[in-house]
Amino acid sequence: MPKQNKKVSQKPGISPGTLVFVGKKKSDKISIKLIDYTETKFEEKEIKSIEEVFPFKDTASVTWVNVTGLHETSIIEKIGAHFDSHPLILEDILNTEQRPKMEDFDSYLFLVLKMISYNNHDTEMGIEQLSLIVGQNFIISFQETEGDVFGNVRERIRASKGKIRKMGTDYLAYALVDAIVDSYFLVLENMGEQIELLEEKVMLNPLPKELNTIYRLKHDLIYLRKSVWPLREVINNFQRGESKLVKKTTIVFLRDVYDHTIQVIDTIETYRDMVSGLLDIYLSSVSNKMNEVMKVLTIIATIFIPLTFIVGVYGMNFKHMPELQVEWAYPLLWVIMILVGFSMFLFFRRKKWL
Repeated sequence: MPKQNKKVSQKPGISPGTLVFVGKKKSDKISIKLIDYTETKFEEKEIKSIEEVFPFKDTASVTWVNVTGLHETSIIEKIGAHFDSHPLILEDILNTEQRPKMEDFDSYLFLVLKMISYNNHDTEMGIEQLSLIVGQNFIISFQETEGDVFGNVRERIRASKGKIRKMGTDYLAYALVDAIVDSYFLVLENMGEQIELLEEKVMLNPLPKELNTIYRLKHDLIYLRKSVWPLREVINNFQRGESKLVKKTTIVFLRDVYDHTIQVIDTIETYRDMVSGLLDIYLSSVSNKMNEVMKVLTIIATIFIPLTFIVGVYGMNFKHMPELQVEWAYPLLWVIMILVGFSMFLFFRRKKWL
């Protein structure tokens, strides 16, 4: 489960724009992959040196550079210097606790998004920051670890499916954002299945482990909402068409992504209400179960009250008690006690208390 309280800043007092990586340290080497294409040409390769990327800055083709790993700040600094990125942008890229946002720098756009994954086997949710620099003819994406949700986008580029090879970087940026939003539906689908299964367990037999699962889901949804809610504002700014980098033909597609984002947010709010309801159901079920146990114990105690009275009376140490001299007093007393107990049991059954 993602931690809600994290150390967002590890660099108090230093000047703005200072490049300090804030996040989980990685020992792996940074991986840089490049895809360059036009409608008729396609090239894909893995970059060994960051300098190999520099010639693609001013080409007529569309270039997508994907940087995996943020711990080597020198490489991020070289990329920013060559592609004229503001130091504050580079600082935001290295701070992996950024809120999703979009900033327009005239010559390029900067977007921060959250890629979310959900492992249905161990029910763990993973959140990774993705930063995008969208230029006139290039996109540079920065992600923390290997693995993303852009497999279908790469396949469309390779096979020249749809419009992606015919459009510019704004359409590629839309495709990346759309892939991220679509992945949210998969996460919510998995969480929805778990919520339905948990609801059935809570109704039938509430156990303490279900309570732990409810609290984990509640925290996951809070963190998911925190990561997704600002995305509505990001896409809304993206599809307004105020930037010269976003063509009118792409705005139509961005509106569709905006609608999907609203749907994701509505689903999250619905699941939050369902999980809160699960907590109430769990507490009610446990309370009802305890009441049933207390009712049975109370009935048993009530049945034994008159029997205890009878035994108590004849357990007194008086010398002159008439019944003590009767030969059949002991078995008769047993018959009386059994009849009293059985009569009370039948009375409780008739009242449907048992």
